[in-house]
Amino acid sequence: MLLISIEVLIRINAFILPGSTLKNERMSSLKIVAGLTKHIGLPNSQVILIGKNKLLKALKLENDLAQKLVGIDDRLFSAALKQLSSSGSVPLYLDLAKSLGAKDVAFLQNLCESIRLCTRLIDTPANFLTTDALADEALAQAEMLDVGIKKTIIKGDELLRQGFGGIYHVGKAALNPPIFVCLSHTPDSAKESYALVGKGIVYDTGGMQIKGKESMPSMKNDMGGAAACLAGFLTLVKSGFRENLHCLLCIAENNISPAANKPSDIITQLSGKTVEIVNTDAEGRLVLADGVFYAKNTLKANTIIDMATLTGAQSWATGRIHAAILTNKEKVEIECIKAGRKSGDMVHPLPYAPDLHFSDLKSTLADMNNANFGKKDGPPSAIAGLFIGAHIDFSDEVDWLHIDMAALGWDGERGTGYGPALIAALLAKHTPDVAVAQH
Repeated sequence: MLLISIEVLIRINAFILPGSTLKNERMSSLKIVAGLTKHIGLPNSQVILIGKNKLLKALKLENDLAQKLVGIDDRLFSAALKQLSSSGSVPLYLDLAKSLGAKDVAFLQNLCESIRLCTRLIDTPANFLTTDALADEALAQAEMLDVGIKKTIIKGDELLRQGFGGIYHVGKAALNPPIFVCLSHTPDSAKESYALVGKGIVYDTGGMQIKGKESMPSMKNDMGGAAACLAGFLTLVKSGFRENLHCLLCIAENNISPAANKPSDIITQLSGKTVEIVNTDAEGRLVLADGVFYAKNTLKANTIIDMATLTGAQSWATGRIHAAILTNKEKVEIECIKAGRKSGDMVHPLPYAPDLHFSDLKSTLADMNNANFGKKDGPPSAIAGLFIGAHIDFSDEVDWLHIDMAALGWDGERGTGYGPALIAALLAKHTPDVAVAQH
């Protein structure tokens, strides 16, 4: 059975729509929501829409618009709301011989709550969601889990002392300090280790090479990768993930001050590799490089997934419906494409060819540049990913997956909630008690 693609989570008293294909139809959507709750007769309740055929026909909603609000695989099943309780629980039934079990419903509700957390974090202005606030949110969410979570926090100047040059130098110019957070779920049954590494740039001015007035206002969403990784981590742990699972949040604010990185500065990353800063607005890859290296060398992860709103070029490469992925293993590429299709968080691969494209990052003074300014041979989004992969030496000892969702985490007004469902679908094989999450 495929994982149900949950595209819409509606809490009437705090309206959020994480559907990644929804663009500028919020007022029309509000009308649909109002009509739906009126039909059910229970306003102020949490509503989860699953399915688009029988449900929409039963409620006599317009199918063309509703298709943009709800995603599901029609080949296997359609689902409908049975009733809503005032407590906010959501009893569901499937139009199949076998109904969803209690663990399946719990999984779907956990996923919806995680998507809502992801969108809430992205929507929060940067003067509220500071680096400290994002780290505190992650720690608070971990405290609420029923299982013990190991927490590692490295902050401010301590980052530099421990070698986290990427995270430190990106965030050193800001009022709020850069922070590295690692949450670790280590059940006794574990035989493998998985790491989720999220870019957590709470605001990106572009640094000394400052962004323009049109591109900067949306940059509170530049922590969307960290939000998605945290949300996916919470969903999987709550669902009984049986392997080691680590969530690494690389948190900083890319701002301007006399302490800021300057073009031509050279920094040393956690990997020990030196990097010449040729573009201060190519900061996300610097923080992720530290996180990915930590995942491989300290946590000994077998599989590393990094997720980020990394490059503007992503939308040119794969558009606004599919995120771009880059991986060192063909099997991982295939699995991620399948997970995207069943979750609704779609992906499309970039060419992985470090032998052909990594030379675009050649520096005469350091091990590499952080961007390929003036060199147009390779695809920019793929080269940005290769920069990260270089810090684990393009190793085939680990399965590494890079997800660039720059154009998918934000719809122009609000966070979309892209990412948690993709992570849940990709790693669902390690939550065997949840039938609905399996292939």
